[in-house]
Amino acid sequence: MAAAILSLPAVSLFPRSFSCGSRSITATPQAVLNEARKMRVLYELRQGQSRVFHELPSGLNMEVIVQKGVVGKDPDERNKRDENPPLVFVHGSYHAAWCWAEHWLPFFSASGYDCYAISLLGQGESDDPAGSVAGTLQTHAGDVADFIHRELRSPPVLLGHSFGGLVIQYYIANIKNDQFLDMEKLYPKLAGAVLICSVPPSGNSGLVWRFLFSKPIAAFKVTYSLAAKAFQTSLPLCKETFFSAAMEDHLVLRYQALMKESSRMPLFDLRKLNASLPVPSVPKSSIELLVLGANDDFIVDGEGLDETGTFYGVSPISVEGVAHDMMLDCSWKKGADVILSWLNGLNT
Repeated sequence: MAAAILSLPAVSLFPRSFSCGSRSITATPQAVLNEARKMRVLYELRQGQSRVFHELPSGLNMEVIVQKGVVGKDPDERNKRDENPPLVFVHGSYHAAWCWAEHWLPFFSASGYDCYAISLLGQGESDDPAGSVAGTLQTHAGDVADFIHRELRSPPVLLGHSFGGLVIQYYIANIKNDQFLDMEKLYPKLAGAVLICSVPPSGNSGLVWRFLFSKPIAAFKVTYSLAAKAFQTSLPLCKETFFSAAMEDHLVLRYQALMKESSRMPLFDLRKLNASLPVPSVPKSSIELLVLGANDDFIVDGEGLDETGTFYGVSPISVEGVAHDMMLDCSWKKGADVILSWLNGLNT
C-alpha cells in the first residue's frame, strides 16, 4: 500500500517554423499531426498557441505548446515583454503540456510572458523512449535543460507541478556542480523557479505514512485512485483527487479523458526514484524560488508543502479554495495571480 501510493503523480498564428533561440523548431501541420497522434483524445489549441516539437540529442521529439507574450503598440509594453523571462512549464504524472495551455498560458502570455509548456517523453504527444518507464529524474531534467539551452535566448523561470516540481528540484540541484566544468551548459541558469503542489524533496514517503496513520480512508482512496488508476473511470474519485468539489462535472470528464491518454508509460520507476531521494540540497537563497500549495490539495498535504519551503529556506504560500490541479481547477486564477505578482517582483 505504501509503495503504491507513490505513483501520484487550433489554429496556429505562428509560421510553420520560427526561431526561438539558437536554432529553429518546426510546427507540424495539423493534418500531419492528426495522422500520427499519440493521444486518441484531441486537445484543441487556443488562439495564439502553437504545437511544436523539440528534437532531443537522442533523436526523440518532445512536444512543446508555445504561446508568445502579447505585445501592445505602446513602446513601454514592448520593452516590458523584452525584459520578462520566458516561462517553461513542466507537468506531473498523468498530465502533459495541454494542462497548462487551458488557462495559464493565455493568462501569462496576456501579461507579456513568452510561455512554453513541455510534454515529458512518453507523455502527451512526445515520443516514447525505449524501456518500460518514461525516464528518471536525471533524464527528464536533462531533456528540459536541453530545450532551454538550445531554444531560449535568456534564462527562464521554470514552473513545475506535482512530480514536475520534483524534476525541477533536481534541475536546480545540478545548475552548479563543481564536478563538471561544463555543467552550466548542461543545466543552464534560471531566472527563478516555481514549485506548484510539488512532491517534496524527500519524495512522497512522508505523505504516505502520514496518510496511513492519520487518514487511512484517504490513504486507501488516493492509492486506489492513482496506483490502480481508478480516477480514469470514476468521476467522483477523479474530482476528489484533482479538483475542487465545485468543479463542474463536464469539465472533470473532459480532463479525465485527457489525463487517461496523457501517460502511455509511468513517468518513473518508483523504487529507483525513491532510492535516489532526497534531491541534493542547494545553498539558501541561491535561486529565486516560489513554493506554492493548495489548501484543498488531496495529494500533497500542508506538512509536505512546509517540508519543501524549509528545504529551500522560503516561506510557502498556500492558496485557499484550490485543489491539487491548481492550473485546471475552477479557481485556477487564484494561483495564477500569486505567481504573476511574484514574477513582477522578479523584474523589479
